Amino acid sequence: MKKIAVYCGASTGHNPIYRRAATQLADWLVSHNVELVYGGGGVGLMGVISKRMLSRGGKVHGVMPKELVERGAELVELARLSDLTVVKNMSARKEEMMSLSDGCIALPGGPGTLEEMAQAFSWSLIGDNNNPCAFYNVNHYYDPLATMFDQMTINGFLSKADRNKLLFSDSLDEIHQFMANYVPPKIRKY
Repeated sequence: MKKIAVYCGASTGHNPIYRRAATQLADWLVSHNVELVYGGGGVGLMGVISKRMLSRGGKVHGVMPKELVERGAELVELARLSDLTVVKNMSARKEEMMSLSDGCIALPGGPGTLEEMAQAFSWSLIGDNNNPCAFYNVNHYYDPLATMFDQMTINGFLSKADRNKLLFSDSLDEIHQFMANYVPPKIRKY
């Protein structure tokens, strides 16, 4: 693992535990010499993780849609970023982040975070994303989502083998092991 795409909120949430988790993830990435690929913003958990990475000497790659740049989205200090790629739209951002990274982790976030991780995982099932996907399940934030994926499996919409290709964990060591030993899903033939 050389680069990890981290999807997270453009806000920090109400509980300080989420800010601490973003800081812990940044520290973990730096200590493992892993570069951050993220949405380019300087606010919310995006700002927490990117600023922490930069303060610790980590490499940070931002990917931001043109429309957000034009609206004046708060960016992390551009001179400090390893690079910032401006893309056409959000769809291009998601694709670029996956192509730049070796794995995907979701910190707590809102609908955008959920959409990005759902796409990364669903693309892995059709062979368009070989990156492991893990939800950093801080403070049980993603428990209801893990239950939903279990329901997909119980009801025959997701195979057990494919369900096992998606991790929900509050342990960065477990996430690291999952990613280090990850084998992409077997692509279904029709």
